[in-house]
Amino acid sequence: MYNLVKSAGQMKNIVHISTISEVHQALGLPSPKHPLVSVIEIDKAVTGYDYGDHTYIYGFYQVAFKAGIKGEIIYGRNSYDFEQGSLVFSKPGQAQSYAETEEMEGETGWVLLFHPDLIRRFDVGKNIEQYSFFSYETHEALHVSEDEKKVLQELISQIEKEYCNNIDKHTQKLIVSNIELILDYCTRFYDRQFYVRANHNLDMLAKLDNHLKDYFDQEKSLELGLPTVKYFSELMNMSSSYLSDMLKNATGRHAQQYLQDYLLERAKNQLLATDDQISQIAYGLGFEYPQHFSKLFKSKVGLSPVEYRKIS
Repeated sequence: MYNLVKSAGQMKNIVHISTISEVHQALGLPSPKHPLVSVIEIDKAVTGYDYGDHTYIYGFYQVAFKAGIKGEIIYGRNSYDFEQGSLVFSKPGQAQSYAETEEMEGETGWVLLFHPDLIRRFDVGKNIEQYSFFSYETHEALHVSEDEKKVLQELISQIEKEYCNNIDKHTQKLIVSNIELILDYCTRFYDRQFYVRANHNLDMLAKLDNHLKDYFDQEKSLELGLPTVKYFSELMNMSSSYLSDMLKNATGRHAQQYLQDYLLERAKNQLLATDDQISQIAYGLGFEYPQHFSKLFKSKVGLSPVEYRKIS
């Protein structure tokens, strides 16, 4: 069925589940109607399944929707209700583990599973990386309204109808088209979510700026080098993709560009406010080689550091 491997130096076992058929078999469900795609309703078979103290690595994409859980999530000083439902996403190769859970009365939802082979020949398969929410953490879930939930449910129902009918030469294309629509709608809904959390995003932006200031004031750049998206996303308890998308919505710049712009502004201030040598400024910013700093500075500012200092 599936491979269970003891992870060296860890208490948890790693369970590799490569196919959708293996998921159905593990949950005690009938074989899937289509080998590369399935929609599993969240019911006792799913919520009551003993996942054990394992780490699971799946070989397919997952879009999971859960509703009927009352509560709220706090973002900074703001709270957002998610009673209508939440979606989480995962891609092949991601490690997942499950804390002990108990069945929640009224919990409903579905899990869409689709294998990379299903979409490989289509545009969505070639461009799947553009859907950055597949790299988000679980706590960065998409919280949808009742209307948004209905849109997604209609598309899920259409996928189920397709693979439950007699499979023909049109089936795969129609299923993939509906999956692409789901992902495109989720992109829209995430943009809405970023928009309504504008105050939270500003709080996070201020927090990032403080972390950047501390990074250089405490001379961490001398030890760690140039600031990285990974370093600051972990510091802020975010995935790199979520931080980048949040910044894109708040400032129009992705995380890497935002860090680079901060770096250049700090370089400009040091060039004008100090008599430090160019190499000294470069090393202080985290560059291993001063010429790399000069090359980046000229490509972005249009002047070399020496020229900028002279004319400013």
